[in-house]
Amino acid sequence: MNKTELIEHISTKADLSKADAGRALEAFIGAVKTTLKKKGSVTLVGFGTFAVSERAARTGRNPRTGEAIKIKKAKVPKFRPGKALKDAVN
Repeated sequence: MNKTELIEHISTKADLSKADAGRALEAFIGAVKTTLKKKGSVTLVGFGTFAVSERAARTGRNPRTGEAIKIKKAKVPKFRPGKALKDAVN
């Protein structure tokens, strides 16, 4: 499912126009981004948790030359599914 299909699904299930569903989805995505930038987490009970994790600096290898390169530390977004989501999938 892509973003357009998700907006269509939301508009159908919530009885909203596609424009309203699109704005609601954008607002949700914006709220998650803003919270993660502030090093917070977003927890939706039964669905899951969005959080930021720090990846340590490490040594990698250039696949073309085989030369060792340094990879900087980075902050990466993570999603941990909740129990209800796991149960729905299985």
